[in-house]
Amino acid sequence: MTDERLETLLELGENIAVEFKRCGNGIESDTYESVCSFLNRFGGDIFLGVLDDGTVEGVPEQAVTDNIRNFVKMANNPDIINPTVYLVPEKIVYNGKCIIYIHVPPSSEVHRYKKAIYDRVDDADVRITSTGQIAAMYIRKQNIFTEKKIYPYVGMEHLRLDLLPLCRRRALNKRQDHPWKDMTDEELLKSAGLLSEDFSTGEKGFNLAAVMLLGKDDVIQAICPAYKTDALLRKVNRDRYDDREIIKTNLIESYEALMAFAKKHLWDKFYLEDGVNISLRDKITREMLTNMLIHREFTSPYIAKFIIEENQMYAENACRASRIGEITPENLSPAPKNPLIAAFFNQIGNADELGSGTRNLYKYSRRYSGKNPSIIEGDIFKIIVPLDDTYSLDAENLPSAKVGDKVGDKVGDKVGDKVGEPDFYLLAGNLLTKNQRNILHCLEGNPGMSATLLAKEIGISSRKVENNIKKLKELGILQRHGSPRKGYWEIKYR
Repeated sequence: MTDERLETLLELGENIAVEFKRCGNGIESDTYESVCSFLNRFGGDIFLGVLDDGTVEGVPEQAVTDNIRNFVKMANNPDIINPTVYLVPEKIVYNGKCIIYIHVPPSSEVHRYKKAIYDRVDDADVRITSTGQIAAMYIRKQNIFTEKKIYPYVGMEHLRLDLLPLCRRRALNKRQDHPWKDMTDEELLKSAGLLSEDFSTGEKGFNLAAVMLLGKDDVIQAICPAYKTDALLRKVNRDRYDDREIIKTNLIESYEALMAFAKKHLWDKFYLEDGVNISLRDKITREMLTNMLIHREFTSPYIAKFIIEENQMYAENACRASRIGEITPENLSPAPKNPLIAAFFNQIGNADELGSGTRNLYKYSRRYSGKNPSIIEGDIFKIIVPLDDTYSLDAENLPSAKVGDKVGDKVGDKVGDKVGEPDFYLLAGNLLTKNQRNILHCLEGNPGMSATLLAKEIGISSRKVENNIKKLKELGILQRHGSPRKGYWEIKYR
């Protein structure tokens, strides 16, 4: 431990891997709580003789040797720390004062201090008692993938084999010579690692990954009774919700249902990438929802959520964390949570290579709202994407239309561009009438408006509204989703 590193740690203060403790002629008992919590999490550094605010108070020099000796003895006493651990405290002299420095490495076992289990949460040592928290710790310690657990009594009849033709088509769309093309259903399942053998026990059969990807709903609920994904819209009624879907089906159909929920409630802003119009909304929600579905810890009772609010949307799910803190493209270190499920999603085009999600979220979130997302790893993994309905990257980057511009000139290519109040407007290469432009303007603010309301708002007859909507549909600019009474309009720029 160099003076430079010590100064940096003192300045940064306590965190998930650093703990400061007072220490006089004896070591306080809560020091061993920190040892236990560090062993059970990611390890850390303990400094005896330092106050909580980083002020170096020091340990009496005559007590340093006895304190070190007593600490080593206590850490090797199974009645204190169990399983025992051998740690080597180090004496440091800083600005003329003595500090005892103890480095605690992470352990592959679950440790107890006086028969109680402690875990490290931020800068605190937390005693955990719930079965779920303890089970999650054992899973993290054993470094196992619960998706590989075999269920020997699950057979082909318990799976949605009707989904396999869809999976084959999507795999072939991604790669025309995909090996799944000529495989039987059983061969495909073996190839994807869903029908496997546990070489430590000799068990053969379908694993948890197969059940979550392709299992029938009753089979999934029998094996993972707490499994569901809660999709909520909270813009007006923030205490409860404006719209809600509870999804309990297999991961393939869950992905489609969640994407449809996002399309229903999020704007699809115009954006060109390399001259091609792409959906920022779909790019962002694809990464959020894919992570929530394929990287979650399915044995946890924590309910995964996808929530859309006025100024942000976020997804959160239980996670077998490999570290704690915010993830950015700069500190990204991808670690697969469910490699079999992730590989299957990759084969059918619902996910890309490991690590691309973080980069895409940062890239497209800035284009969608002008702000960066937050990606936070812990026992609960959370992705937060800011929302701003008034932000338009296209409006910032393209020149404003001016009086005198001719239709056909590049004048912004978005709803709302005016050319001196002309009779026609330019939208993504299409000439629109004033009425068509006004219809789109109204639907941008309220996608659920009926033809009658549109007619009243614009000041034309309902028949004219219907004729203009028909034309906008033919141009591929408008698309209807849902029933005539409860559906909504989606504006597609192309």
